[in-house]
Amino acid sequence: MDSTATSEPWDDFVSGEEIVISGIAGRFPDSNNMDQLRENLFNKIDLVTEICGRWKRDYVDLPKRMGIIHNFDKFDADFFGISSQEAHTLAPEIRMLLEHASEAIMDAGINPKQLRGKNTAVIIGSSFCETQSKFLYEDLEMRGLNIIGCSKSTMASMLSYQLGLNGPSYVVDTACSSTLYALAAGYRHIMSGECEDAIIGTASGCFHATINLQFARLGVLSPTGYCKPFDTNADGYVRSETVGVIYVQKAKNAKRIYAICPHIKTNSDGYKEEGITYPSTKIQSTLLSEYYQECGISPFCLEYFEAHGTATKIGDPQEINAIYNALCKDRKTPLMIGSVKSNLGHAEPASGFTQIAKVIIAFETGIVPPNIHYTSPRNDIDALRNGAIHVVDEPMPLKSGYVGINSFGFGGSNAHMSLIWNRKHKISNEPKDDSPRLVILSGCTEELVKVFLNNVASCPLNVEYIRLLHDIHTDNINGHSWRGFTILNTLQQDSIMEIQNYENIKRPIWFVFTSLGSQWPGMGTY
Repeated sequence: MDSTATSEPWDDFVSGEEIVISGIAGRFPDSNNMDQLRENLFNKIDLVTEICGRWKRDYVDLPKRMGIIHNFDKFDADFFGISSQEAHTLAPEIRMLLEHASEAIMDAGINPKQLRGKNTAVIIGSSFCETQSKFLYEDLEMRGLNIIGCSKSTMASMLSYQLGLNGPSYVVDTACSSTLYALAAGYRHIMSGECEDAIIGTASGCFHATINLQFARLGVLSPTGYCKPFDTNADGYVRSETVGVIYVQKAKNAKRIYAICPHIKTNSDGYKEEGITYPSTKIQSTLLSEYYQECGISPFCLEYFEAHGTATKIGDPQEINAIYNALCKDRKTPLMIGSVKSNLGHAEPASGFTQIAKVIIAFETGIVPPNIHYTSPRNDIDALRNGAIHVVDEPMPLKSGYVGINSFGFGGSNAHMSLIWNRKHKISNEPKDDSPRLVILSGCTEELVKVFLNNVASCPLNVEYIRLLHDIHTDNINGHSWRGFTILNTLQQDSIMEIQNYENIKRPIWFVFTSLGSQWPGMGTY
């Protein structure tokens, strides 16, 4: 994806000390990457599907639909130098986090090798590891590594280990607000000077029928299997899978800027007479009011608000009332809101990542993707019925690029952040002359390199993007045994392309001794 820019300068963005998102990669229900997610959101596709093959439906109240990720069982172990035996002891969420962490770093224009030895923080937002029971209690082989491979702590430590990072490495669990809490921790590490950058990851995999059944009997899941935030027919949410990673750093160090994060704030509901899972309008409202006072941004600047929006009976009214009380009482125009959960369900600890991904798509295209399953506002939410707050049910052009994001955990751990698009002047993508442009890259397979080169050749010539590719591939990338190049030009000529296997990869020397003939002590030593 190419970073957004407009013709309007933003005078406040001058210090370079701001925290920015410069790389992102993820996998979503029925969407293998950010590009597929973008197309699906704008085409109003319901990404929640029938559950097929995950488990038997032994209970009548077990939900029939869920947001499902493709290829959870696939993993490029060779790329990371992980043996097949060890790979099978890693939880699938950890395997995908490894792959997407590398993708997010390269998306920022950085070769992962350049981070080795750096004080980069790795913070993962996670809640349930649903394969834990299988690894700990059902795997009869008991290979010993199982207990490591299914530990939540390994979600962070395996990334730090494989990438050679020496910064803080840990997992944050605040249920459904885990992503934003992890981002808040990374934000503090960078702003304090402890770290230059941070890898923020999150994973939600739904592998155990019992967890779905528990949430269904808690009364928060939709019996119809459709998530309808803010709608009069809302009856709960649908569980969903997502794995994603963002790379954050200071603006002065970034090669690309997807979004600027001016501030992030958290608080807790504390005691409530209604119970621990009941949300608090008062505390959520306090969070929003204090946030915009602290960061010095007027809430009237917000043109869009990505709400937590779970479509539950209690959650939506409490959240909308808090938004109205804190941000809308003196507002002259309706505050536009939405919830990506209408499109792909609720990814629980990873739901904050799906929200951030949607906002970045809006920044990249200049248009907010619409909610689906919205026909009329709920009768018990006055701010929706009187028009003070309006749900985006059609694509909405962005003008100022100020967006707020809410994320709440079911135990009362609340988080809010805002993102601002990059309004800095962008250097023209078009080259200044007709000189041919060399594009070089590498990959794990010949087909991958070919697809990537063809994709670059089929798009308008973008000198900034080519520069990012050159920065990434200046040094070798371990596991990339195929190299390719193409020469692009602005004239109507066919591009030159060549792909070869890189034969100079250093391989270990193996000595194989026959079981026949003479053997003696020390055979094979030198």
